[in-house]
Amino acid sequence: MYGKDKVGILQHPDGTVLKQLQPPPRGPRELDFYSTVYAADCGDSVLLELRKYLPKYYGIWSPPTAPNDLYLKLEDVTHKFNKPCIMDVKIGRKSYDPFASPEKIQQQVSKYPLMEEIGFLVLGMRVYHAHSDSYETQNQHYGRSLTKETIKDGVARFFHNGYCLRKDAIAASIQKIEKILQWFESQNQLNFYASSLLFVYEGSSLPAANKLGDETSAEKTFWAKGQLPDARVLEYNNNIHLLSSAENGKVRASVGKVYVRHKEAYSKNHHDQTSLKVENREQGNVWKSSNCMSQEHLNGNVLSQLEKVFYHRPVELPESADVEVRMIDFAHVFPSNTKDEGYVYGLKHLITVLQNILDN
Repeated sequence: MYGKDKVGILQHPDGTVLKQLQPPPRGPRELDFYSTVYAADCGDSVLLELRKYLPKYYGIWSPPTAPNDLYLKLEDVTHKFNKPCIMDVKIGRKSYDPFASPEKIQQQVSKYPLMEEIGFLVLGMRVYHAHSDSYETQNQHYGRSLTKETIKDGVARFFHNGYCLRKDAIAASIQKIEKILQWFESQNQLNFYASSLLFVYEGSSLPAANKLGDETSAEKTFWAKGQLPDARVLEYNNNIHLLSSAENGKVRASVGKVYVRHKEAYSKNHHDQTSLKVENREQGNVWKSSNCMSQEHLNGNVLSQLEKVFYHRPVELPESADVEVRMIDFAHVFPSNTKDEGYVYGLKHLITVLQNILDN
């Protein structure tokens, strides 16, 4: 729960998440979007292609004790990861839809006046730091503090694990975004407002073959002691593993519990698909060392490269297995007969920023 009556994203033991349907008109509009795109008799090639870039949709779900409470049952994009690093980025030049009232427009513009120029907004991130076995998190206020001058460093922070910049994850993310951009360039029937991209990459250095296997020895030690590495980290994400092939669909909960993803009170207006409730750590020193870049920049200050190598990252991770970029949040999707120029602008600028991080 977050706030007094709002339910956050719930994690289901079968590898899905449950998103409570929002009040009208947003909830019914999002339900209609998913129902249309995933209709069994859908023959629209544009929508069939779009499915590749969304979480899989499994229909409406209601708890037995409250049949009137409706949830969207969606793929948990993070569940295959051992230590998922997660970022939510709102895309577009406008975060309000064409039917918004003047008051709503003013409210949205005032939240982040640079949206029109930058074309995207970081709503939150969570990055795993292997050396401390902890997560650094940033909320929506962090994203709104980013300017034209600091947006590159602000986004780069998501790909920095405390040791080095994960260039492999950046390169794979760019490839994924480019495919989504191609879809937007080719369609003129839908416009998206206040919709996001969900980024996930593997923060653990475990080989890919071990990701869906047993817990690491460190995790087993923690569970043997009856505690998490940090008792405050309720949304510990290594709690679902596949037992065998994807076809049989059998899953188990390796930790014996299903943790409800939380949202802090500050995020009650935030429609993020991920939980960002972990105490912020290492904010001051996340940039202080790197062996993957020649130089680091933060707020205009150049930090020299750390000469002693503390960390050897694995070979290039398979792009399809270790990085996900999915479109989420569709409460403001509308039919159109023109290209979604605002979303296209945001995607292109985000690609440019990521490419600059990679090149520099």
